[in-house]
Amino acid sequence: MSDRRARYARGLVAETIAAWWLRLKGYRILAHRYKTALGEIDLVARRGRVLAFVEVKARSSVEAGLEAIAAEGYRRIEAAADIYLARHPAHASLDVRFDLVVIAPRRWPVHVVGAFS
Repeated sequence: MSDRRARYARGLVAETIAAWWLRLKGYRILAHRYKTALGEIDLVARRGRVLAFVEVKARSSVEAGLEAIAAEGYRRIEAAADIYLARHPAHASLDVRFDLVVIAPRRWPVHVVGAFS
């Protein structure tokens, strides 16, 4: 398997684990790998009045995952979130938040609430 396909497969597994982790915390997953012209949102989740746009990072350590998103990544996710909200006006009145879930080997997933704004 090529390195690119292996990373893609690892990403799918990490996103599936993150989605289940969020479900266990009471979130409902509204979208998985939501694609727009400006970028992709790994997960869109809702709990109560909070709509969370979630970036998932699979890394060798939690610390590496926490450092994995650069400023352009934040802007890409925010732009994609704006498109999501424009396409789903019923969600526009919810409190929007940008979260991060880090998946690392032999560790519970780490959910960073409000990782960036």
